[in-house]
Amino acid sequence: MEWQKLAAELFPEGHNIVERDFFLRGNATVVGHVVTVIGTTGHTPIGVEIALAQANAILETMREFPGRPLIILVDTQGQRLRHRDEMLGINRYMAHLGKCIDRARRNGHPVLGLVYDQALSGGFITSGLMADACYALPEAEIRVMGLPAMARITKVPEETLRELAKSNPVFAPGAENYLNMGGVEAIWHDDLASCLSNALQQTGAIDRRSERGLERGGRKMARPVIQAVLADHDVLPS
Repeated sequence: MEWQKLAAELFPEGHNIVERDFFLRGNATVVGHVVTVIGTTGHTPIGVEIALAQANAILETMREFPGRPLIILVDTQGQRLRHRDEMLGINRYMAHLGKCIDRARRNGHPVLGLVYDQALSGGFITSGLMADACYALPEAEIRVMGLPAMARITKVPEETLRELAKSNPVFAPGAENYLNMGGVEAIWHDDLASCLSNALQQTGAIDRRSERGLERGGRKMARPVIQAVLADHDVLPS
């Protein structure tokens, strides 16, 4: 979906979102309340410039509009794989972006992510997945990496990975698989404005991704491991 069409459906009460070099930024009105909107479009990779631009928008919102909700619109092919970005320390820029989102959440800003087209690797992990909750449109493509690339890196035959993908959502791309794993809270259909309004009302500080993954059968061990670690921590001497 084109971001202009998405914005019109999400924010029927109005918005002033603009695109500059595939970076989206602006404000919008949701049920009478102003929200900050940032994001990307055109399957753009997240390089140092966009990572800084998103982080700056978040810091500016925290500084000037305490408590204002943040909406992150996700369409990215992941972090930019260029020598220049690597030499500049792209990992630190991405970490900075993730920390800014985490700080906004801790400072009382509801943060929602919405994958409306493509979401891959580090560009997704440090944006939509850092939100209080991440949602997706039905046609969204979400994946860690393509199975052919995964086969080259892991040395596992692609045919084997395709078979594993039929029963294990970790290996398979698609919004439904990330829904089953708990990474995506819900897939939005039809009235996107109502979906967004309802999601903002349900936003909470507790991360329930591991619970959702266990409930939905797509990520069965994360929650028990977390509970076991916390149980051991509770009995450790101070």
